[in-house]
Amino acid sequence: MSALFEPFTLRDVTIPNRVWMPPMCQYSAAPEGPETGAPNDWHFAHYAARAAGGTGLVIVEATGVSPEGRISPYDLGIWNDTQVEAFRRITRFLVSQGTVPGIQLAHAGRKAATDQPWKGGAPLAPDHLGWQPLGPSPVAFDEKHPVPSELTTAQIASVVGQFADAARRARAAGFEVAEIHGAHGYLIGNFLSPHSNHRTDEYGGSYENRTRFALEVVDAVRAVWPDDKPLFFRISATDWLAEGGWTPDDTVRFARDLQAHGVDLLDVSSGGNASGGVRIPVGPGYQVPFAARVKAETTLPVAAVGLITDAEQAEKILSNGEADAVLLGRELLRNPSWARHAARELGGDVHVPDQYHRSV
Repeated sequence: MSALFEPFTLRDVTIPNRVWMPPMCQYSAAPEGPETGAPNDWHFAHYAARAAGGTGLVIVEATGVSPEGRISPYDLGIWNDTQVEAFRRITRFLVSQGTVPGIQLAHAGRKAATDQPWKGGAPLAPDHLGWQPLGPSPVAFDEKHPVPSELTTAQIASVVGQFADAARRARAAGFEVAEIHGAHGYLIGNFLSPHSNHRTDEYGGSYENRTRFALEVVDAVRAVWPDDKPLFFRISATDWLAEGGWTPDDTVRFARDLQAHGVDLLDVSSGGNASGGVRIPVGPGYQVPFAARVKAETTLPVAAVGLITDAEQAEKILSNGEADAVLLGRELLRNPSWARHAARELGGDVHVPDQYHRSV
């Protein structure tokens, strides 16, 4: 059998294949009113199409654990019961298609309160749907972003509690996999990297201190997330800085810590925490070597992401032992039925809805 279409089991959850959809923000939720942060018809159609197309795991986009944790006012959230009920419609359909529903729990940190990207993505003022961003230190992402308010230790504890509450709601909404967002320069990543974390207390300075907040979040989520359900962590394996940032060596070390705290898989991305002095060699599979290194040097399962576009490329990543699964972002936006097409090309088996039997 094609490696891409072998089932993959973590704890008591079996994902039918290794073609997974990563979180990709749609910036399409209501920004205010009673439906703020709740998924709507767009989200249902978007995720349902990928499930009908054979995707084994769909991870819903970065979902704010609090209103101020959203990247934009148009992001999804999971801090109230209205949002939970709206998510149930999506998770029920995904499960009906044999797809495992996952959700990414997130706090945007110093990169919060921005406009929709097709409107420029600029920071929004508090009197125009924006709010004051938060961070480990009063260090702005770039000259266009406001200086974030430095979190106190009491506020840090509150955010940890927000992640736990969000995990409880995610399970009530029917999700089978939870992923903690620690990548791309958002709040957890802000704490991890010395580039954005200039604190001198127990949450800054040494590696142990900079990883403390992330591990507290993991512990809090793992404590309320069912023992039989897997927990993922998404990480930026490098800040792509020559010095003064988070590094691949840090990632390998942290992977071992995450596994010891109950994380079941590392979703390996990169970048997003530094706006200047960054040179990223973007190309097909450019982030796969980071996942491959974690897989080679630890026992933590990994998923690879980053310009993975064709079936042979994805199959090679798995058969070479570079990752346990692949996440296709832009390619699944272009082709919701990518998994079905890849199965036909590689001789794999994938779920096809009865209504689409003519396409087999």
